[in-house]
Amino acid sequence: MTRLFLKRGREESLRRFHPWVFSGAVARYEGQAAEGDVVEVYTHDGVFLATGHYQEGSITVRVLSFQQCAVDAAFWEAALRKARVLRKAVISTGDTTAYRLAHGEGDNLPGLIIDLYGSTAVLQAHTIGMFRARHAIADALRTVYGTQLAAVYDKSAATLTSKENEAIPDSYLYRAGESGKVISENGYRFAVDWEKGQKTGFFLDQRDNRRLLSQYAKGRSVLNLFCYTGGFSVYALGGGAARVHSVDSSQRAIDLANENVSLNFLRAAPHEAFATDAFDFLYNSDNHTYDLMALDPPAFAKHKGALRNALQAYKRLNAAAFSRIAPGGIVFTFSCSQVVNKVDFRNAVFSAAAISGRPVRILHQLTQPADHPINIYHPEGEYLKGLVLQVE
Repeated sequence: MTRLFLKRGREESLRRFHPWVFSGAVARYEGQAAEGDVVEVYTHDGVFLATGHYQEGSITVRVLSFQQCAVDAAFWEAALRKARVLRKAVISTGDTTAYRLAHGEGDNLPGLIIDLYGSTAVLQAHTIGMFRARHAIADALRTVYGTQLAAVYDKSAATLTSKENEAIPDSYLYRAGESGKVISENGYRFAVDWEKGQKTGFFLDQRDNRRLLSQYAKGRSVLNLFCYTGGFSVYALGGGAARVHSVDSSQRAIDLANENVSLNFLRAAPHEAFATDAFDFLYNSDNHTYDLMALDPPAFAKHKGALRNALQAYKRLNAAAFSRIAPGGIVFTFSCSQVVNKVDFRNAVFSAAAISGRPVRILHQLTQPADHPINIYHPEGEYLKGLVLQVE
């Protein structure tokens, strides 16, 4: 196994259990490491620090364990069993059949996402190490879930560079038979397209926030911008909304949103969906048309270089919403950009409120649910930020 030795004094972050080793901290290598190899990290004078996956780039090692260990079948099985124990504690499986099983650094599995949709596990590798281990991980999932698991689908093509996933398309790593693509969440039903949909097919991280929105929906006119497959729309209708408009630039997303509304409401629901640019729709809407808005845009910043433009986009979006919402209206506004921290996001929303010239109060501060845990030593894992605001 290749060993990496750090420069003098560069071991402190690992001793505080931060799970990344940056390339600038490495003094020398003992042996040659290929991308995705398991390596060991040592201090400059040979004291063991961590075991992890090696990868070229600014983050050279992502730590799997702070102990010397074999990253073998037993390792994957133990890690997934531990993750499942947590999900059993935080997910009400009676009315919810979809949840995140593995959340990267939050489960000490950096670079790995696994979402469970009923009897199908959707695996997404964000590092070449996890991608190379995908078959071992699928085997561990089969061991942990037994006959409850009907399929494991690898959806890593979009999350790895072209070099890493060249000629390796998304595919089933295991399939015992057809598995249903309709899941239940807090009693609502949703069709999930994990093969062609965004991310792993559904935004599980908004589960608790959707339920909160339903508590504000009764009798209100609701606008769900960037609606994707209509999660907030379904909850708003379930909460008794008088009218719901869903807006997304993707016609496929709009089709799924309409399907999900139909899955949950036998009679014609007061719902319309529009395949158009969300910003244009909002800018062209009349003032006071809506008194509840959900603003859940895709990540405006994928890297730190895009941070400034992203904050400007959040400011423009929220200023437009504050200017148009009816007096006393409620705005659920979110950022899922990891490089946008809570303070920056709040400042962007504050600036938007000032531009609108209307009094705005914070009612709730929102984040990701417990099946998307945040490693306290890795605050970068807190990617979802949300505010619930009342606009006078």
